[in-house]
Amino acid sequence: MLLAVDIGNTNIVMGINDSGKWLYHWRIHTDSKKTADEYEIIINSLLLNGKICKTSIKKIVVSSVVPTLVAPFTKIFNRLLEIRPILISHELYQKLPVKILNPHEIGTDLVANAVAAFTRFGNNTMVVDFGTALTFTTIGANAEIKGVAIAPGLVTAMSSLAGNTAQLPFVHLEEPPSVLGDNTIHAIQSGIMYGYSGLADKIIEKTEQELQTKLNVVATGGLSSEIVPLTSKIQHIDKMLTLEGLKIIGEIADQK
Repeated sequence: MLLAVDIGNTNIVMGINDSGKWLYHWRIHTDSKKTADEYEIIINSLLLNGKICKTSIKKIVVSSVVPTLVAPFTKIFNRLLEIRPILISHELYQKLPVKILNPHEIGTDLVANAVAAFTRFGNNTMVVDFGTALTFTTIGANAEIKGVAIAPGLVTAMSSLAGNTAQLPFVHLEEPPSVLGDNTIHAIQSGIMYGYSGLADKIIEKTEQELQTKLNVVATGGLSSEIVPLTSKIQHIDKMLTLEGLKIIGEIADQK
């Protein structure tokens, strides 16, 4: 069994893969103030609730965009599962099927997304990740990451709006009945949901124009299911894309 772990700014996503199938996956809140002991209790509880024998886990692959959590999670897995995890870093990038142009700048989660998307769709593919940040990662004609566009994520925008205004609440993000919001909640939902669907389509359109080719576009991330139906240019949704990329990178890391 493989344990894949994606440590993001908002959530930590973990999945158990056995023989190519994802048996379990969990999402817990990221909190850099938690100690390694606290995270170990959470992870141990998840494994127990899933009735997963710890000794059946043979490999752990970790991506993290939160540097302060790398050491605690390495310690947890060494102690709890007696496995030293494979940490996604620029040292592995030369082995990957996609070329990384700026290895010290790109997030390891975006690299995992790109590897999984390229493996599935090939060249001229874009990954739209609806996470804390909304990211657009494009793989060109030569298995090369051509570039990335980044905007604030939907929840990030929502939190900023609610946190910096006196009378606008934090609302559940879903498609409203109409673009013409007849109350505060629907007005915010309209601005965020339709605004971001337009943002996504425009970035994809501009990228296709610059590359002079159509792209296979796959979305991932927590809110992808809510926003993709409102877009016209995103063809696929795969919420396991990042973990799938970690699995593939883990397999490549084992090759000599």
